[in-house]
Amino acid sequence: MRKFIMIALHLVALAAMTKSYAQQLQTSSLYDMQGVLHNPSMAGVQQYNIAGVTYKSQWSGISGAPKTATAFGSFDLPKQKIGIGGFVYNDKTGPTSRTGLQLSLAKHIVMKNDAKFSIGIAPSIMQYSIDRSKLAETLGDDAALGNVDNKIKFDVAFGVSYTDKRFQLGASVSQLVQSKLDYYKGNLLRTEEARFYRHYYFHGNYNWNVDDVTTITPNFLVIWLPNAPTDFQVGVKVEHNKILWWGVGYKSRQSYILSAGVNISKKITLGYAFNDYITPISTFDGGSYGHEFILRYNFIK
Repeated sequence: MRKFIMIALHLVALAAMTKSYAQQLQTSSLYDMQGVLHNPSMAGVQQYNIAGVTYKSQWSGISGAPKTATAFGSFDLPKQKIGIGGFVYNDKTGPTSRTGLQLSLAKHIVMKNDAKFSIGIAPSIMQYSIDRSKLAETLGDDAALGNVDNKIKFDVAFGVSYTDKRFQLGASVSQLVQSKLDYYKGNLLRTEEARFYRHYYFHGNYNWNVDDVTTITPNFLVIWLPNAPTDFQVGVKVEHNKILWWGVGYKSRQSYILSAGVNISKKITLGYAFNDYITPISTFDGGSYGHEFILRYNFIK
């Protein structure tokens, strides 16, 4: 456990050397049900193997608002003491879109009482696209848009985690390579350049078995980029008899979250999350809600 804490602190120290400005990667109100979305070391450490899809729409009612579709999977190979997983996604916001694939490989170190310390790495490929026709009317032939519509970039993520029957802690970093994304075609001297900046994640949860049928799970996710405001999401999930579940949450400076779902025959999970945005757009602007759906299959005998 001490080694895990030291590694997590080391990741924090490395962040001080990185320059960044705002979040570039999608997040999920149901991140705790998707495993490898933010941490590649989570591949195969869940209670059972999973595969699923999600769809998320934000700021409903506003033209060009973000919409994200994701397919994910996580599988344990106990004989090899490794986990494999990954996800594919399409994230679209107005004239820009990102389509990508990330594959995760995790090494599991089995500890006492079936606890696991996991180290994971995940190479990724992403196509970043700009629909310049949607911007031409406003920006014209702006040099910042360049003359290329699509750019394909490679990157890698790294993570560590500790999981036992009661709690889980993890730390990870995405976009380690910080690939350049530069559309500028002018001749002006610049002090900044477009690139994918590193994102640092810290997450955890605790399973509290209230009685034989009810489990309460507090959880948190912190997203940190140097020179940008730190974001965090906290929540509580309540599960009854491993069939019905509901939860509440809060995402810093953005929204309150309500979620609920059902486990059908212990294999199929259906879930929904509702976001009530509090900033930066008020409820009077007609776009203050978000919706997210998840369909997950649990590979259990």
